[in-house]
Amino acid sequence: MRSVPLGDYTPTMYRSAPKYCHACGTAVVLRLPDDGDTKQRAVCPACHMVHYQNPLNVVGTVPTWGNDGAQVLLCMRNIEPRRGKWTLPAGFMELNETTAEGAKRETVEEAGAQFEMQDLFSLINVAKVGQVHLFYRARLLSTEFDPGTETIEARLFTESEVPWDELAFKTVKETLKLYFNDRKAAKFGFHALDID
Repeated sequence: MRSVPLGDYTPTMYRSAPKYCHACGTAVVLRLPDDGDTKQRAVCPACHMVHYQNPLNVVGTVPTWGNDGAQVLLCMRNIEPRRGKWTLPAGFMELNETTAEGAKRETVEEAGAQFEMQDLFSLINVAKVGQVHLFYRARLLSTEFDPGTETIEARLFTESEVPWDELAFKTVKETLKLYFNDRKAAKFGFHALDID
C-alpha cells in the first residue's frame, strides 16, 4: 500500500493527526498499519509507532435551581468559539479524571456554582467533529455564582426565558429540550442521540 505524507490531506480530514512521531520525531505517513488494521493511520516509517486519533469527550452539567428544577443555569461564553453565546457549563475532559469529575470541574470553573452532582442525563455523539458530549444533572445549592475567566455572565433561566436562538451549541439546545420535556413528565431518564 502506498504511504502518503499527511501534508497532502485537508485539515478537516485529519485535523488532529500529528505530523511527527511522538516517540522518535520522524515525519509520519498516512497508511494502513502492519497489524491488520483496516483504517489508514498516522504511522512512523522509522519506529513504526501508530498514532491513533480518538474522539474528544466534552463533559458538563445541567445545573438546576428550585425544588421543581424550573430554572437552569447557563453561562455566556467569554471565549471562542461562539463568544457571547449561552451554554451549559461544560468543556473538554482532562486526563486522570472521570466524566463526572470533569463535569464537576467545568461547572466550578465556568460558573463558580455550588451544587450536588446527580445522574448522567445525556450522551450525544457528534461524529462529524470527533466529539462525544456527556451532561449530568446537577442540583444547585445556592444562587450565588462566581464565574471564571471563560464566562461573561452566569444566570438562571426558566424554559420560557432560555435564549434559544442565542445558544452556542446544538448539543446544549438538545440537552435543554430533553431536560424540560422530562421535567414536564416528572420523570428524568437517560438520553443518547447522534447529531450530524
